[in-house]
Amino acid sequence: MIRRLFYLSLGAFLAFWVMRRLQALHPDHLARRTADGAAGMLRRVRDFTSDALGEAAERETELRARFELDNAEDGNR
Repeated sequence: MIRRLFYLSLGAFLAFWVMRRLQALHPDHLARRTADGAAGMLRRVRDFTSDALGEAAERETELRARFELDNAEDGNR
C-alpha cells in the first residue's frame, strides 16, 4: 500500500513537472523571455556607455588641468 502511494505521488509530481516544462516552451513564453533578455542587455549597454562617457569626461578634465589647456572656445580665438 505504501509503495503504491509512493509511486502514485511520484507519478503525479513528474506529470506536474513535465506539464510545467511544456508550458514554458509555449511560443508566448519564449517571446516574453527573449524580450526581457533583450531589454536587460540594452539596460546593461546603456549603463556601460554612461560609465564610459563619464570616465572619458573625467580623464579629459584631468588632462586639460595637467597640460594647462583652456576650454575649446578660448583656443579658437
